[in-house]
Amino acid sequence: MAELSIIIPVYNKRDFLPACVQSIQDQDFDDFEIVIVDDGSSDNSLNVAYEMANRDSRIKVIALEQNCGTLIARKRGIESSTGKYVTFIDPDDEFTQGVLSKLMNEVHLSDVDILHFGIKVVADTLEEKTVAGMESFMNPIPRTLCSPEILRIAFGQNGFDWNLAHKIFRGSLIRGITEYIDEQYLVRSEDLYTFFVIAYFAKSYKALANSQYYIYHLDRGVSSIDSLSAKDYEYICQQDSMADSLCMDFINKTDNDAVELTEVYHAIHKKLVQHSLNEWNDCVDLSLKKEAIAYAQEHFTDSDIYWELYRYLRDATYKTFHELTSGKQLHDIDDNLQLIDLYKELIKQIDISKVVYVDRQSVENRSLAIQHSKDLERAMIQREKISAYSNQPIRIFVTTHKEVDIPDGSILQPVQVGSKTQRLSWALQDDAGENIADKNPMYCELTTQYWAWKNVDADYYGFCHYRRYFNFSSTDYKENAYGEIMDDYIDAKAIAKYGLDDETIRNSIEGYDVITTRFGDLRKIIEGHGTPKEVWEAAPKLIDEDLHRMYDIVCELQPAYKQDAIAFLNGHQSCFCNMFIMRKEIFQDYCEWLFPLLEEFERRTDMSRYSKEALRTPGHLAERLLNIYLLHHKRIGAGWKTKELQCVHFTSPAPQEQIEELLTVDNPASIVPVVFAADDNYVPQLATTMYSAMANADSSRFYDVVVLQSNITWAKQQRLKEFFKKQFDNMELRFINVDRLVSGVELSTNNEHISVETYYRFLIQEVLPFYDKVLYLDSDIVINGNIAELFDTQLGDNLLAAVRDIDFLGNLNMKDGNRLEYNREVLGMKNPYEYFQAGVLVLNTKAMREQYSITQWLEFASNPDYIYNDQDVLNVCCEGRVEYLDWNWNVMHDCANRVANVFSYAPNSAFDAYQASRQNPLIIHYAGFEKPWKNPDCDFASYYWRYARQTPFYERLLKKIEHENFRPASKRQILHENAIGEQNPLRKVIDPIAPLGSPQREAAKAIVRKLRGRK
Repeated sequence: MAELSIIIPVYNKRDFLPACVQSIQDQDFDDFEIVIVDDGSSDNSLNVAYEMANRDSRIKVIALEQNCGTLIARKRGIESSTGKYVTFIDPDDEFTQGVLSKLMNEVHLSDVDILHFGIKVVADTLEEKTVAGMESFMNPIPRTLCSPEILRIAFGQNGFDWNLAHKIFRGSLIRGITEYIDEQYLVRSEDLYTFFVIAYFAKSYKALANSQYYIYHLDRGVSSIDSLSAKDYEYICQQDSMADSLCMDFINKTDNDAVELTEVYHAIHKKLVQHSLNEWNDCVDLSLKKEAIAYAQEHFTDSDIYWELYRYLRDATYKTFHELTSGKQLHDIDDNLQLIDLYKELIKQIDISKVVYVDRQSVENRSLAIQHSKDLERAMIQREKISAYSNQPIRIFVTTHKEVDIPDGSILQPVQVGSKTQRLSWALQDDAGENIADKNPMYCELTTQYWAWKNVDADYYGFCHYRRYFNFSSTDYKENAYGEIMDDYIDAKAIAKYGLDDETIRNSIEGYDVITTRFGDLRKIIEGHGTPKEVWEAAPKLIDEDLHRMYDIVCELQPAYKQDAIAFLNGHQSCFCNMFIMRKEIFQDYCEWLFPLLEEFERRTDMSRYSKEALRTPGHLAERLLNIYLLHHKRIGAGWKTKELQCVHFTSPAPQEQIEELLTVDNPASIVPVVFAADDNYVPQLATTMYSAMANADSSRFYDVVVLQSNITWAKQQRLKEFFKKQFDNMELRFINVDRLVSGVELSTNNEHISVETYYRFLIQEVLPFYDKVLYLDSDIVINGNIAELFDTQLGDNLLAAVRDIDFLGNLNMKDGNRLEYNREVLGMKNPYEYFQAGVLVLNTKAMREQYSITQWLEFASNPDYIYNDQDVLNVCCEGRVEYLDWNWNVMHDCANRVANVFSYAPNSAFDAYQASRQNPLIIHYAGFEKPWKNPDCDFASYYWRYARQTPFYERLLKKIEHENFRPASKRQILHENAIGEQNPLRKVIDPIAPLGSPQREAAKAIVRKLRGRK
């Protein structure tokens, strides 16, 4: 009986087998047996083995009559072994000299079931970094493990390789597992399967440090395949799938129901899927990938393939985006893009309902892949646009350090300055070519100017800021006290208004030599300081001595400009903002004059202790120096044709906020999207509503809660986010400012209880384009039911689901017939008794997008003839396509005795259903002027306060009650921005005699409607 059995499975390796055996025979340890198992070789390997056995009695040869695969060959070798310990070596590999004695000494001292040592990879055709990566994985971390850690760690996230080679096994262990090894033809992943069985039974394991004793010739094995046909790939899938099945069969054989073993199997399954798909990704030609992926689909699930495709998409899009934005020239860009398109096409073909959660990393891969894809799409568009910039004779550079809207066109060209931790793919960069980009904290927008001076060739050079542009139109607009036109967004309306398009800009510039912002009279603007010198001295963070120092530098280096410096500093005129447009020759001359002056100032000035604003002094000085330069050339008669344009200051240049799809949720199918709308004053009520919803929601679902708002402070947003994050781990709370989406739309109504925010529900289909279905809830409700159940309402082809409006139905049956007339004359509904209440809606956003745009929705809702604009338009446009909910889902409370005075007039069946719903209100709606935070004793108020006192805004609600009770009714706070116009002359008459919420007010409303021809 030998101390060590060395098993060599051989299939057509006659050229390498002798060297392999010789590396064993040359060891300084000789108590071994070599078991060569010839697996039906057809290249004379068997005869070579017999010849070596005839010369060395320690060699035993087993000949299999036909090729059975490595798995069976190794199994036969194990069965024939006699050694106290067993190891494996492939016939095209070798041992380094003098290692067997070291290993046997170690295995005797350690007395372990598995001794793991390292390898040295030999592969002439691979890059060094690839070889190093393989060695890093296959050379073990020195450690000692016991069962069940061996199994768990081996196949865990940071596990070790499972090759049978470069490991020594206890003989009794390895021979004991053969009864569990199935007789299947397996030559790929057979190591994984066999080691899985071994690791299950092993009690002890030790890995050695610095032990590269096994020489692994990668180029000689099947691993070196560079290109696979589709048929070759089918074989790989079949083999990996077989290994997967064998592992599962082993689990079933053991009759072990341990959760840990199942978890290990999931890790093994993932590794086998990755192995097969990696071969597809790395070795199948692009032209064959579609054909080949079909074989993977035969052996693995859609879910398996889905997650791996996203991993490849993540890597491909990131690599391509990074190379694009770093300025590299991509030689294989077309192939990269084709591959990316293929990944997306294959992902799209997978039925998402068949995709199951795998692990957190896979979910993150999907999220990153989608984000990188969006970044790459934008980068490709901008790369083409940026490449066209250089052909433009008029180049006006817009300095920015962040994401902003830039008017479309090729004349206005964004340039990114400042920190480049995240490069803007759509912008030119001030650190390209010759530059002073690192001086941006001092020079501000001048780093753009310097870069343009040194690197750009154009007929005209111009400079704007991401907030400030020239008004290129022929219209003069009102300016503020600082000489600026103030506007909000850089949108299509603003671009047309101020002529920020290429044609208008070109027509405005051509023929002029110098264009600046307007020269303002400092006695009338900027708080009337009078002179540029006094303006400087009035700036609290600028240093007076710096202006004097720059004056001295001008006088020394440019004495011809002394007279102009004095005239400017003591005069009353100035243009500002470092905004100008100049012909090439003038611009070049100006830069050659300006930058040496600033460099000298920098040399003479110690700014090490300056504040952030004071550090920007060179930029501030440049504004003054521009004026001196222009004044000088005017004085000496340069003959320049000049022009002054107004400066437009945009207060909100940032792009419209976007809500991105939630991609990190384990199970996307579990998401319930919920939308609220609120303003800053309504945050306490919003918090109460959201808390009631989450407190009763199905905890197995995930809730994507989005608040549409325009003025909720950041502090309140953060407070809400922190509160709900701590309370509910199955909820994501997000806010989006929708001001821009409703700008330019006149949202008015004659109903003072309707706020601007109520119109926001029409924006949902655009704000959340990735959801086909969304739950909308008003913020003056509390939820006692499970909103997931509500969301799951089947809509079919209907546009929405809602509860009938008991108030409207009661009004329809009033003797005066006003509401029926209103329906006939204004709404035109075929069946007014189908009218629904819009405070609780399950929206079929996919169908709504197909039906109307948000512009159309808002235009319809702005109809001044409507009483309840938002609700009326939904009823009109959705009639016949409504799924009616149980009354319990929107139980309106008894506001000012409306149950008796209005609701009871409704059709008997409707009123009975409403009354029944009051016994089990899944949602209580505090519609009308009477609210719990105004009247704590109102109907259903106890429900409200049960939830309200759990929120961080409870005290604010109490304060609202105090304000409501102790302030005169005529001066009570309006909690929303009312959609009714404040300038309505009727307000001056009605407010004093009919305060908001009073019975008199209700009568006054009826009068107003009558005057407007409405009932």
